[in-house]
Amino acid sequence: MLLCRSKQPMMGVFFLCIPSGDGQSESSPFLTPDSDGEHYYEGKNMALFEEEMDSNPMVSSFLNKLANYTNLTQGVREHEEAEDGVRRMTVMVPLMGTFIGVYLPCMQNILGVILFLRLTWIVGTAGILGSFAIVSMCCICTLLTAISMSAIATNGVVPAGGSYYMISRSLGPEFGGAVGLCFYLGTTFAGSLYILGIIEILLVCYHTIAITKDAAMLNNMRVYGTCCLVLMALVVFVGVKYVNKLALVFLACVILSIMATYAGVIKTIIEPPEFNVCLLGNRSLKNEKFDTCAKTEVVKNLTVTTELWSLFCDSKYSNTTCDEYFTLNNLTEIQAIPGLLSGVIKDNLWGHYDPAGVFIEKENQHSAPAAETPQNIYKPYLFNDITTYFTLLVGIYFPSVTGIMAGSNRSGDLKDAQKSIPIGTIMAILTTSFIYISFVVLFGACIEGVVLRDKFGYSVKKIPVIGILAWPSPWVIVIGSFFSCCGAGLQSLTGAPRLLQAIARDGIIPFLQVFGHGKANGEPTWALLLTVGICEIGILIASVDNVAPILSMFFLMCYLFVNLACAVQTLLGTPNWRPRFKFYHWSLSFLGMSLCLSLMFICSWYYALVAIVIAGCIYKYIEYKGAVKEWGDGIRGLSLNAARYALIRLEEAPPHTKNWRPQLMVLCKMNSDLLVKHPRLLSLTTQLKAGKGLTIVCSVLDGTYMTRNLKTAMAVEKTKGFSHVVVSSNLRNAFSLLIQSAGLGGMKHNAVLMAWPADWKLALGSLARRNFIETVRETTSANQAMLVAKNIDRFPSNQERLKDGNIDVWWIVHDGGLLMLLPFLLKQHKVWKKCTMRIFTVAQMDDNSIQMKKDLQMFLYQLRLDAEVEVVEMVSHSTIYQSVSATFPFMSTTLVGSTDDSRQFTCHFSLLVDSPIQSITDVSRGSIKRKKQSAVHAPPLNIMCIPEEETNNQPVQTVLCQAQLIHDRNTASHSAANDKAAGATPDRVHMTWTKDKLINERNKQREGMAVKDMFNMKPNQSNVRRMHTAVKLNEVVVKKSKNSELVLLNMPGPPKNKKGDENYMEFLEVLMEGLDRVLLVRGGGREVVTIYS
Repeated sequence: MLLCRSKQPMMGVFFLCIPSGDGQSESSPFLTPDSDGEHYYEGKNMALFEEEMDSNPMVSSFLNKLANYTNLTQGVREHEEAEDGVRRMTVMVPLMGTFIGVYLPCMQNILGVILFLRLTWIVGTAGILGSFAIVSMCCICTLLTAISMSAIATNGVVPAGGSYYMISRSLGPEFGGAVGLCFYLGTTFAGSLYILGIIEILLVCYHTIAITKDAAMLNNMRVYGTCCLVLMALVVFVGVKYVNKLALVFLACVILSIMATYAGVIKTIIEPPEFNVCLLGNRSLKNEKFDTCAKTEVVKNLTVTTELWSLFCDSKYSNTTCDEYFTLNNLTEIQAIPGLLSGVIKDNLWGHYDPAGVFIEKENQHSAPAAETPQNIYKPYLFNDITTYFTLLVGIYFPSVTGIMAGSNRSGDLKDAQKSIPIGTIMAILTTSFIYISFVVLFGACIEGVVLRDKFGYSVKKIPVIGILAWPSPWVIVIGSFFSCCGAGLQSLTGAPRLLQAIARDGIIPFLQVFGHGKANGEPTWALLLTVGICEIGILIASVDNVAPILSMFFLMCYLFVNLACAVQTLLGTPNWRPRFKFYHWSLSFLGMSLCLSLMFICSWYYALVAIVIAGCIYKYIEYKGAVKEWGDGIRGLSLNAARYALIRLEEAPPHTKNWRPQLMVLCKMNSDLLVKHPRLLSLTTQLKAGKGLTIVCSVLDGTYMTRNLKTAMAVEKTKGFSHVVVSSNLRNAFSLLIQSAGLGGMKHNAVLMAWPADWKLALGSLARRNFIETVRETTSANQAMLVAKNIDRFPSNQERLKDGNIDVWWIVHDGGLLMLLPFLLKQHKVWKKCTMRIFTVAQMDDNSIQMKKDLQMFLYQLRLDAEVEVVEMVSHSTIYQSVSATFPFMSTTLVGSTDDSRQFTCHFSLLVDSPIQSITDVSRGSIKRKKQSAVHAPPLNIMCIPEEETNNQPVQTVLCQAQLIHDRNTASHSAANDKAAGATPDRVHMTWTKDKLINERNKQREGMAVKDMFNMKPNQSNVRRMHTAVKLNEVVVKKSKNSELVLLNMPGPPKNKKGDENYMEFLEVLMEGLDRVLLVRGGGREVVTIYS
């Protein structure tokens, strides 16, 4: 019984419809059409999905969380803020673009000590052709590595961590830890190399610092290098912000030095610099203890001996005993830099590889031979300090092209890392490669060969050889090279501890966990101490030439695995592998990997073996002792295709989001001839093969065990997978058995694909309905995804080609991202390749649709998905009430008048025979036509309460009373049976009530079970709201996607109460009405796409 009580507020009249009696009532049974009812639907009109809002949020709230979420680890700015002791409530958005954030840092790290201190020597030793080969090999190696790195870096967000993060998340914790430590050691030894470069510049250029004895040079390097290391470590400990602020200053010095070098080359065409080299015969001499290149000179009309005479003879007198070679050969002066047009390039084309201790001599210069004596080492001759050969020069030069990871290491501070890292890194490599190659040619074309082979510039008064070429002054090069080494050294001491801290915090190497701690602001204090200790080992070696090959090994090992990671991911073709950088190929990565491995053994085969052994030991240690990590690595992806060992390994942990792929169980029906009823279901499965997952095609037969026809159908549709037939007398039990038991270990399906039961509304369709809904419930319980294809026979075959058209995704709620992954996989197949992907999402009235579109576009950008985006606005819930009121005019309660104490109502109860869901859909949208159902449904309660006429004529007020819209089938059958037993029930019952009669009548035994059922109905608005959601969504979808080739929709979950199963099927039917090809998608409760690399 419903009591409709009138209340008179300040503005207007409204009704509270309260169910009377002792029956249970809903917690919130009141519906008011004013703004106070906002809480009822929580501001959402997506009632079809409301039961799953806790686990599957609306897209608007999901995008809002993404927009407010920072996924980046502590970057440069956060370190600076922590050092200042200032805590900010929000992290500042990184503002660095491609030029400042990637290009310039890479330039600073690539252009370093080797360019200023060793490149001229390499050109003089290997010749222009040999040097060109060395530079080309190393630059090609880094370019290929940069291409692979760009593919990995644009395959998702790369937090600060650079190559270690990329390798570990691509190849797993074992490879990641091993290569991460190698990269850490390489960065640490790079600090040693730069510090040794600083000391070499000081010892060569500042004569007062250097001790003249050559034997003491190594000790000089060790002492001064240790002091410099301590000073740099203090700077890094005090604050990384000082390092970052000085970085641009150091880079400016480097760029200025390079410009000065090019200016000097141009000047040699006009006027070569006045730097002369003294030769004795064809041997080059150290020009540090004499000013005149002659044996004697005339001073005040007197012939006197020069400083050179004293160096080669026993005394300064002319009749003394002198060195035989000095006596037989003359002294000559040649230009150190003949100039670009001098033709010296012909003499410098070929290399001059000599053992240690051999004189540096000029070819084609006359020289009288003389006997070698041990005392020659004390003469001012220039010697080769080390034995030179091609592979040695490769090892020494390679560190000059490292530093390509500088941009990816700063990914936490970039505005758009996926755009900036590829462009900035590759442009920096191309720029520096041009600089190196051009310098190789220009040095060989401008500078004399004996000067090029003078490593320390002794023949030109201890000025760096590149310095005498620069214009306007050699000091530009001296200062530039000094600050270049200082900046690069500080960057190494800043980056290496943080890399070690990242490895330690990952917990993959237990004994390193202590280095994950540091100061309160996150500074890696303990890692800095270890880095300083390892760096001191490199300084104790005290030779740039000996440290460089060690450095090359570690960086080449790192680059090798970057290429390997890209090649593995490309060949696996995992669904998550969607790099935004498209200019890559697995063959390029394989070539880069082979080139890295070759360069390792070219540089030093024993160093290469040691590096491999170290990496292998770390790998096995992490595998044996390390913490269990699942990062979606490619090696684990390879294990999916292996046998027993891989299956055992895959059971250790669930697969990561990046390794998730649709592993389908396809439930096929067989017709009476035991042929597949819907072969297009297998076509759709084949078209999803880009996921490279497991496919299990299952069918259930009643009695006969037969698989041949299923295999034949799979062969026709070119579906690769396993066929499995279960013999059972009960179809429902067979499906349940397949869902639970199919697969083995890690090779188990995670999604179920089936066709929509189109015949569920027929008289014999109740079994199909129950089987379908129970299958949905079981897949949900098993945390498996569900794919339901409507009109599967209209899907394209594998031989068809869709030349154009759209694949439309209607993303209503977020349930893991499978809805967006499936169109990507379909587009990899030639059938759907030319289709355009469009993504629609729904905005509520209180959502900012413009911001939602921006957030969705950014989300798709980070997912590396190319799709058109559109946000569709839906009406608020107040419109629902109006729609339902318009839908059910017979349920309105109309007040004509009222009295103070007693009111009389004329209540009309309309008993309709049609389905209530049918009524909703027919009235809400005329285009939806429903067939009459064979079963008899309970009639809805339709109340029209009309008070008798009063003297006061007041406006008519209409409100919606809560009423049962849908009755369960049992009650319907029961009431129908009683109707038949009691005789014919009139279509309309007219009763006149007073207040007293209404109260007394409540306790009487009413005749006619149909009337009794109507009064005992529990108010239920959920079905109205669900149907309204389905109707409104369908209207919008049909308007936008009617002509699309395929429409993908979120599939609402089944009702918790099984009595609403038929209504659930009707909701889905309405949702898909008017669409040709539809794929309902229900996620498995886990994320299947990720923005991370």
